[in-house]
Amino acid sequence: MINPLTLEPPVIIGRGTWLDKVAADIVEREKKLGRKADSLRVESGLGASGIPHIGNFGDFARAHGVKMALENMGVWTELIAFSDDKDGLRRVPAGFPKSLSKYLGFPVSSIPDPFGCHDSYGSHMSSLVLDSLDKTGIEYRAVSGTRAYKEGLFNEQIDKILRNATKVGLIIKETMGQEKYTEILPYFPVCKNCGRIYTTKALEYIHERHVVRYVCEGMKLRAETLEGCGYRGEVDVRSGDGKLSWKVEFAARWSALKVNYEGYGKDLIEAVKANDRVMEEILGEIPPFHTRYEHFVDKTGSKISKSVGNVIAPQLWLKYGSPQTLLLLMFKRSVGSRHVWVKDIPTYIGELDELEDIYFGRKQVKDSKELAKLRGLYEYCWNMKPPSTPSGHIPHNLLVYLVKVAPKGKESEFVRESLARSGYKIDPTDPDFSARLERASNWARDIDTISTREINIESKERDAVLELAGVINASGDESYLQNVVFTIAKKHGLEPGKFFKALYRILIGADSGPRLGPYILAMGRENVATALVAAAKSS
Repeated sequence: MINPLTLEPPVIIGRGTWLDKVAADIVEREKKLGRKADSLRVESGLGASGIPHIGNFGDFARAHGVKMALENMGVWTELIAFSDDKDGLRRVPAGFPKSLSKYLGFPVSSIPDPFGCHDSYGSHMSSLVLDSLDKTGIEYRAVSGTRAYKEGLFNEQIDKILRNATKVGLIIKETMGQEKYTEILPYFPVCKNCGRIYTTKALEYIHERHVVRYVCEGMKLRAETLEGCGYRGEVDVRSGDGKLSWKVEFAARWSALKVNYEGYGKDLIEAVKANDRVMEEILGEIPPFHTRYEHFVDKTGSKISKSVGNVIAPQLWLKYGSPQTLLLLMFKRSVGSRHVWVKDIPTYIGELDELEDIYFGRKQVKDSKELAKLRGLYEYCWNMKPPSTPSGHIPHNLLVYLVKVAPKGKESEFVRESLARSGYKIDPTDPDFSARLERASNWARDIDTISTREINIESKERDAVLELAGVINASGDESYLQNVVFTIAKKHGLEPGKFFKALYRILIGADSGPRLGPYILAMGRENVATALVAAAKSS
């Protein structure tokens, strides 16, 4: 909308999303620093010691979103996906063979893959994230930490950091409150005797020979200690047989890879401050531009964590929702913690359909700034390659219902014919519809629930909806369930057609649908009652 005082249209940055604002800030900063902003790099890192979850994917997805926004500004941008596969294994993830415990303390790139499909445990874990990036159309350059150390990518940075270890130790103490690195070097050699990495303590750096002297003493594992082998030796830091502590490794990565932007979670605030100072005071370079984001949490409010075991893998989301819905989860907003659960996926399916309606003008948004943002969000969800025409928007709950009542072995044919009779125009060769049907079939098979979105219903309708929820379990006869809707509508002075329409909007997400009696039985009377109560209480 135009400001009535200035008669000037609102300023819209790029496509109006938070991603565009971040991109504009990055470019402005580069120009203020006197650097060309025509070629930039964004980065995200992955700890390859546990099962990657949706939060790990989110780190990469948001960096990818910033990359797209920069490219919209005419800036060539590369996304670097850094895998910290030189990291040591601190615990055996939930669900993994207990036999892995003998490899505690070993670099994950030197541990055999327990599933036998990759070169190592570390490459197996890294591949899971890269697979999710591929499935969502995210382009990246993968960098292995193990290979980077072996090929000498960080040699210059390691040398500078270790030659200035005393100052580095003070930086870590001042920013993170940890005195450990005022006594030892921020470097972990791989023990030449036992092969472990975090059990070693780096004692001295001999600059002329580029070697670190160390002792293998042991490491803390929560309340326990993993004993070291006692070996004393030295390692050439250029050999790749060791790694920097992550309290300084971020800075080494930013310097060596020429990174201009990296976001971080709120649990890394102090670590990023420490690495920024190491970048400036030790390496003599300007640190990247940062944004901070909150964590994803489960429905109990607990942070999604590999160690806790409440992991929602991106591959699980993609079993039930399209790649665009997963990117919508990541791009929708940048602030505040996000509660995420598998049963939320249909909500994002509906939101993406609504964005599509706005994008193609089926739904009007009067505020020009809001319209630009929503259209831009839709384009980013499609990796800047949105469809040329809108889809049919078949409600998720309707597809799930039709799959449930379809004859076994003939689900696809039955669903298509049923939709055609209901007025939906289905192209039998459309791969997007086939994929949507497959995901709905997965949902019908695996998850016994009904997805609902908030709708506005009047007080009389609310009372009628609550009464229907209370009597649904009285009978399993579909005729009774069909007729009771008419009875309750009459009791509350409602026009039956209007009441049915409200129920369809709650249960299916459309103004019409199949006969409610069979639908209630197929979807589960308890599930339907729960959905009705939730809708009535939220309106």
